[in-house]
Amino acid sequence: MANRTVKDAHSIHGTNPQYLVEKIIRTRIYESKYWKEECFGLTAELVVDKAMELKYVGGVYGGNIKPTPFLCLTLKMLQIQPEKDIIVEFIKNEDFKYVRMLGALYMRLTGTAIDCYKYLEPLYNDYRKIKSQNRNGEFELMHVDEFIDELLHEERVCDIILPRLQKRYVLEEAEQLEPRVSALEEDMDDVESSEEEEEEDEKLERIPSPDHRRRGYRDLDKPRRSPVVRYRRSRSRSPRSPSPRRERHRSKSPRRHRSRSRERRHRSRSKSPGHHRSHRHRSHSKSPERSKKSHKKSRRGNE
Repeated sequence: MANRTVKDAHSIHGTNPQYLVEKIIRTRIYESKYWKEECFGLTAELVVDKAMELKYVGGVYGGNIKPTPFLCLTLKMLQIQPEKDIIVEFIKNEDFKYVRMLGALYMRLTGTAIDCYKYLEPLYNDYRKIKSQNRNGEFELMHVDEFIDELLHEERVCDIILPRLQKRYVLEEAEQLEPRVSALEEDMDDVESSEEEEEEDEKLERIPSPDHRRRGYRDLDKPRRSPVVRYRRSRSRSPRSPSPRRERHRSKSPRRHRSRSRERRHRSRSKSPGHHRSHRHRSHSKSPERSKKSHKKSRRGNE
């Protein structure tokens, strides 16, 4: 009598809710100590207290196929069939993660495809760690979002064969579900937008400002310095060589320049007689050939 389903329970997927668990596992649960001691006489209100005491998730383990408390409470919920609002509160509970896992598994077993996607997909944003017991009785570490992903995509979870779930894209095409927006996609969009803004800022920094462009046009309008000036500046330390123009000017009229200098000397001698004598005296001291040449040159200049 204690293992029978409630009289007013509705059939799920065309069958008794307890039959969703395989017969071998179901009999092992009925024979377990936890089922006889802890699950006897539980109601929908008392199941919450037992779910808060859970420490890990799992199916059966060991050679004797012993069921975990998580699996026993799942079968008990299938037996008493609590209302949908209670299951939704299980899923929305953020304080006790194993209560949330229990409600998610029950929703996956009994809910429609739309309800499964509607209530389970938001749990992808829960990244808390949970303990899971494997068939060897060893504990493994996993996360809440991993457990939810298994519920939506795997065929078997906690040694229970899950009912067939309709594909999401089919429901989207039928306009029964809206396209899912992942929180990671929003973060990626924010990262991409920030990268694009940084690239735009770098491009703006590389582009010269309008003031800089105006200065560049003004510099183009200014006359450029000839390379000759740079050459003169670089050769400023070396002794300056006479320019070719001066050399040409000197080479053109050497006689005129000499005649003008001699006229000036002749005038200065005529004004100062003493100086004229001393100059003659000096000139006499020189060789006769040089004196003759100088007299000839002076005569030519006077002519």
